[in-house]
Amino acid sequence: MNYINKIKFTREIFSISVIVAALGYFVDIYDLILFGIVRVQSLKSIGVEDSDIMNQGIFLFNMQMAGMLIGGFLWGIIGDKKGRVKILFGSIFLYSAANIANGFINSTEGYAVCRFVAGIGLAGELGAGVTLVLENLPKDLRGYGTMIVATIGVLGAILANYIANIYSWRMSYFIGGGIGIALLIMRMSVYESKMYTHIVSNNTSKGNLFILFTNKQRFFKYVKSIMIGLPIWFSVGILIILSPEFAKDMKVIGTVSAGNAVMFCYTGLVFGDFCSGFLSQYLQSRKKIVLLFLILSSIAIAGYFMLSGVRSSLFYAYCVFIGFASGYWAIFITIAAEQFGTNIRATVASTVPNIIRGMVIPITYAFQFARIYIGILNAGAVVGLLCMLIAIYAYYRLEETFNKDLDYIEI
Repeated sequence: MNYINKIKFTREIFSISVIVAALGYFVDIYDLILFGIVRVQSLKSIGVEDSDIMNQGIFLFNMQMAGMLIGGFLWGIIGDKKGRVKILFGSIFLYSAANIANGFINSTEGYAVCRFVAGIGLAGELGAGVTLVLENLPKDLRGYGTMIVATIGVLGAILANYIANIYSWRMSYFIGGGIGIALLIMRMSVYESKMYTHIVSNNTSKGNLFILFTNKQRFFKYVKSIMIGLPIWFSVGILIILSPEFAKDMKVIGTVSAGNAVMFCYTGLVFGDFCSGFLSQYLQSRKKIVLLFLILSSIAIAGYFMLSGVRSSLFYAYCVFIGFASGYWAIFITIAAEQFGTNIRATVASTVPNIIRGMVIPITYAFQFARIYIGILNAGAVVGLLCMLIAIYAYYRLEETFNKDLDYIEI
């Protein structure tokens, strides 16, 4: 690559659309993970009994995930009907307002409302950002763009842990809202993608959600795009967020906090997302990388339940491995977005990751139900195995999208 090509390459993959999308995902992850970090501290401060911390924590986490599930459809349809940039403004404004309000709550009811509204707001961030990046970059650089989005984005979890260790849980939410407002101002310089502008001028039908359900092949392609992400949110939503409870049952030596587990997990995710994005470009394949990381995730989930009696330092080190093995998140969303036409792409890119996040609700309820009868460790192992088998099945039915031309519509 000569000097001129290097400059062009750098300008393309570090364009304003890539940076704004990456910072949007950064805020997304900050908020998603912050609750897991301050869960115990915040619930105790508003009067929740120790014996009810886990149940109330799962309820509030599920409220946030329910908001993201609804918001994924809402923002996705808006993004296809009104434009990708519209999502970037509306979603971050709603998130910022909800997080600032979250800093003032004094009841679980108020907490639940704020988590639900914040979830709706955040739901548009990743899908809109990825769609904008994919439609603005040349097809041979798309993987680098989403790699940067994911790598920078997951650093939000590390910042969330850092902020939560310095400030109170209320101030941590205020800071999250402030970051969102700063990002809102930065987005004034973002322009709409040319692909989307082209279909607007042609009066193409846009954002019709039913397109995904009226064609059998298209519907199953959509469902399979969702299922390959199940192990990621099982790992984060169960193994990492509930790590203090698992560590206690496994008699881990030393104290294990959810905040530190999250920080170490997302440190691994930074490297995992970078490696998966880079390797997909190097091998010119999305599917090969997804298979590699599904294998790693299988090993990571199985190994987690063999940590009985280890020191907390080794437990945290294993959280890094879990994070790394889950680092195909950006590739998974890229594959989903690349499989569908411009007139429905934002809807797919917004709904797929948020349906996966929403799947935490049945996953956690299945886990809660199972642990009553077979204990926390066996329940985690059974639910994890089920998530992994579904993902592997979906993988083998998925198409390769690396060199696919994205300038087309669904009819």
